[in-house]
Amino acid sequence: MLVLVLASFAMAAEAAATGGTVDYSKAIMVGCSVIAAGIAMGVGAVGAGLGLGQATSGANGAVGRNPDAQGKIMLTMMVGMAMTESVAIYALVVSLVILYANPLLKLAGIG
Repeated sequence: MLVLVLASFAMAAEAAATGGTVDYSKAIMVGCSVIAAGIAMGVGAVGAGLGLGQATSGANGAVGRNPDAQGKIMLTMMVGMAMTESVAIYALVVSLVILYANPLLKLAGIG
């Protein structure tokens, strides 16, 4: 919320220095983009964290029931954890696209 509020003041300083009218559309778009990137990264990290916790819990339970199969269980767990971690990486890529290559700013004629 603080980023959204302060962005309008930062963008308004440019227009006030030139003596023109203040256009808040860029500040609103940038603020909303920052919030969207934060939400995307937060949801992706929570999803990956829950998946990794489930994988570790299941593997620990399986090794506890059958210690002889530890090698196969750990290999399968590591592959599954790598796939689960890719969710967080996808969320990071989406948030970076929102922040640095935002197509909405170009569409609105702001960027």
